[in-house]
Amino acid sequence: MEFLAASEREFAAGDEAQGSEKLWGAASQAVIAVAQQRGWRYGSHRDLKIAAERLATEHGDSTLGSDFAVAEKFHANFYHLFMDELQLEQDPQYVRRFVHRVLALLN
Repeated sequence: MEFLAASEREFAAGDEAQGSEKLWGAASQAVIAVAQQRGWRYGSHRDLKIAAERLATEHGDSTLGSDFAVAEKFHANFYHLFMDELQLEQDPQYVRRFVHRVLALLN
């Protein structure tokens, strides 16, 4: 949850790059926590994507996969700053939703 709070602080301070990367950090750390608990691989970006898709399939909820894809977009935005103002305003909600839902899966 610290990454989510940090992303809000970074965006509020006008640092789009760091705000974006903190959102990615929140999503990736949530997936890592579940993957560790379940004995899944989590050492690469690809492993995290596979784990997120696996969770979506397990729970019959495609929004887990699509919300993870939004988190990946923020990760790319850290490097390329391509997201427009509307995306930066509206899309963090999907990453926050993903993080809360994935963390709720921890035993």
